[in-house]
Amino acid sequence: MTLPALPMPREDERPFDPPPEYAELRASGKVIRVACPTGLDAWLVADYAGVREVLGDGRRFSTRPGLAAHVLASYEDDGPIDNFTRMDGPEHVRIRRNFAPQVTHARRLAELRPMVERITDEAITRMLASPQPYPLHSQFSTAITTSVIAELIGVPPEDRHLLHDAAVKLFDPSTKADELREALTPLYTYLYQAVATRRAKPGDDVLSRMIEHSAGSDRPLTDTELTEMNAALLIAGFDTTASMITYGLVTLLNKPGEWDKLVADPDTAVPATEELVRYLAVGIGLLRQATEDTVVNGQPIKAGDYVVVAVQSGNRDTALHPDADELDVTRKPGAHLGFGHGAHACVGQQIARMELTTVLRALATRVPALRIAVPLEEIVWKKDSVVRGPAELPVAWS
Repeated sequence: MTLPALPMPREDERPFDPPPEYAELRASGKVIRVACPTGLDAWLVADYAGVREVLGDGRRFSTRPGLAAHVLASYEDDGPIDNFTRMDGPEHVRIRRNFAPQVTHARRLAELRPMVERITDEAITRMLASPQPYPLHSQFSTAITTSVIAELIGVPPEDRHLLHDAAVKLFDPSTKADELREALTPLYTYLYQAVATRRAKPGDDVLSRMIEHSAGSDRPLTDTELTEMNAALLIAGFDTTASMITYGLVTLLNKPGEWDKLVADPDTAVPATEELVRYLAVGIGLLRQATEDTVVNGQPIKAGDYVVVAVQSGNRDTALHPDADELDVTRKPGAHLGFGHGAHACVGQQIARMELTTVLRALATRVPALRIAVPLEEIVWKKDSVVRGPAELPVAWS
C-alpha cells in the first residue's frame, strides 16, 4: 500500500500556517503512517498532547537517528554517535550539564544582554543609513544572529564565513553525507584549534567557560566533545534564530493591528516573542525512533519504528488555546513546543528569546513605520533549506 507523503509547508499558499492535513489529524486524534522525503516511513503525531508525550519520553523515544533525518539526506544511519543532538541518556545529560549553564543561567544571560542590545542597535543604525528597499533577512537578521553567536564563542569577524558555509550545507535537504563532512571540516578544524588555544589561554567566552566548568566534573569534556558542542551552538543559533526574526516580522506586518500593538508598547516584545515561536515553525517536525513496543494516542508503535512529531501543528491545537490559529502578541505566555520539550529541548532557547525580544523591542522603538516593500505574494520563500521562512525580505520605512 502506498503511504501518504509527509505534509510539507506550502508558504506560497499558506504563508503562516501548517498544511491543512494537520488540522484533520488533530481533530481525529489519529496517528498515521507517512512516507518522508528521505525515504523513511514514520508515524506522524500532530496533536499537542501526543507531540509533548513523544518529546518528553527519552526512554521510549530516541534521538539516535538524527532530529531531521526524515528531511535531510546528509544523515547516516550507521554514522558515529558523536553529535550531541543524537545522544540519549547519561551521556547526553553529562554534556548538557557542562554546557547549559553557560547559555541558560540568569546571571550569565544578564551579562550577555548588553552585547545583544549593542549588536541590535548597530544593525538598525546600518539599516537606517542604507538605501530602500533594504534586504532585511540577509543584511539584518542573519547579521545579528551571526554576530551574537560568534561573540559568544569568540569567533572573530574574519572567520565567521566558516559558520555560514557549514550552516548552508547542513540545512540543505539535498546535501549528501560526504558533502556535509567536507563542508563541516573547516569549521570543526577551526574550533578544535580554538579549544587548544582556550585551554592554554582562557577568555570570557562560552568555550572558555565550558572548559573551566567541566574541569571540576568526574569526566571533563574532551576536545572533541567541546568542538561538537560549540559547532552545534554556532550552526543552530545562526540560521534558526535569524529565520524566526524575519519570519516573525513578516507575520507581524501582515496581521492587522499586531505590529501596532508592539509600537504602542514595545514591552509587548516579551509576550510577542513567545507567541511568534508558538505560532510559526522554522523547521519541518522532529524525528524520534521507538526503543520499545509502545502506544501513542491508541496507535501501537513497534520498537525501531520512526516517529515524526509536527511541532507547529501541536502548537495550533485548540486543546492548548481555543483560538490557537490566531496570532495575538498580547497573549499571556504559556505552554508551547516551539523550543521542543523534554531532555532535548533547545539548549540555546534563552539566548534565542533574548535576541528575538531585543530585536522586536528595538525595531518597534526606532523604526515604528517599518513595512514590507513588496506584496506578500512576491516574497520568495526558502525551498533549499529545512529551516523555513523568507529567503529574503525587502523592507522600507518612512
